Amino acid sequence: MVSKTYQVVYDWYSRESVQKALLEFGRNREVVVVFGNKQFGKRPNVLQYPGDILQAVSEGAVAFHGSVERWSNPMNLDVGMTQEQLNSLRIGWDLLIDIDVSDFEVAKIATRCFVEALKDHGIKNFFVKFTGGKSFHIFLPFESFPQKINTVPTKEQYPEVAKKVTEYLKWYVEDDLKDSLLKRFDVKEISQRVGKSVEEISEDGELLPFKAITIDIFGSRHLFRLPYSLHESTLLVSVPLKEERVERFKKEYADPEKIDVDFAFLEKRAEFPEAEALVIEALDWASALSEEEEKVLPKEARRKRVKPGKPVPEEFFPPCIKAILSGLSDGRKRSVFTLVNFLRHMNWSFEEIEKRVFEWNEANKPPLRENYVKAQLRWNFRQERDLLPANCDHSLFYEDIGICKPDEVCEGKKVKNPINYPFKLLKVRRGRKKWKRR
Repeated sequence: MVSKTYQVVYDWYSRESVQKALLEFGRNREVVVVFGNKQFGKRPNVLQYPGDILQAVSEGAVAFHGSVERWSNPMNLDVGMTQEQLNSLRIGWDLLIDIDVSDFEVAKIATRCFVEALKDHGIKNFFVKFTGGKSFHIFLPFESFPQKINTVPTKEQYPEVAKKVTEYLKWYVEDDLKDSLLKRFDVKEISQRVGKSVEEISEDGELLPFKAITIDIFGSRHLFRLPYSLHESTLLVSVPLKEERVERFKKEYADPEKIDVDFAFLEKRAEFPEAEALVIEALDWASALSEEEEKVLPKEARRKRVKPGKPVPEEFFPPCIKAILSGLSDGRKRSVFTLVNFLRHMNWSFEEIEKRVFEWNEANKPPLRENYVKAQLRWNFRQERDLLPANCDHSLFYEDIGICKPDEVCEGKKVKNPINYPFKLLKVRRGRKKWKRR
């Protein structure tokens, strides 16, 4: 007699659309079966044909887990391979944000915060899926990343880059996540929901969101439940969702009898490296945290802190900074970095910079999300080293967004960096006074 569980599993994987989805997403991945007793099948393994899926089911498979990394020949993988050997087989890797928390409502809030963080960094090509258990996965495909990072092929930089991007995103969303959780629940209720004591998830009464929620950092050959796989314990479908559906999603919606396969998420591929800005910011952030990297910074990347003095008024600012302050529709994120570091060199206090940057953001069309601005301010003011704005010849920060409008003080490359302009202006004005006296 066929068990009810086996019938559910067989009926689901017998669907042609399900088979097609698993084979499509499993291409170039190591794919390992998980049995009803939660034991994993042999590794390495792959899916090549629909018959492979049904054969696995006949042997007791309930779920299919695939590798985050993509391989030229997954069957050549072996335990104990060197990094060089893994690099020779790896053809790419995807970023997986695995929100590990036992409470479904808390998981929804965390998912929204991470989705907003990706959007803040200009990323559109990602998908969210219900794990089939208690939470969600957020998935960013390899096509979104630049082909090279610091001249090294990106495919060879797993898991290092993925770890740094994940840690940066955790830092970026931390305040927003804490505020969002506390709008719904108090600390005691959160502790009850996640099954941890108040002491475990807080410090001096203040919620520490990533003590309540775990975001795993993965090593090589990590596996995750494939889209449209069943969950080995719940028999619910690990179904991809439109991000706007997460808030209203209920677990029962993932019942296999209620699910139709939608291939749209499989077609989401970035036409350009839209995650490049995210990678740059994550690596800069990680570099600033690393004392060892700080020690080897070239001299030109260091500078002395601005000496205490009176704040330089805006009337002395260069045309590019005045153009930024008038509000932008393009280059707003790049200009946060320029503006904050310029004002720090003008002897402005943190309070003055924060106030002026938020005023500036209101003039942008459209304004940046408040959380993005807060995170950039927080990042800049935590630096042990002071950062210069980009030099004037860096077209990405000035000319490309239409704010490079040299006047008589800075035309002809007389000014190397915007911070030099006020001093050059004073020199020009003093020169005029001397000429008049003559």
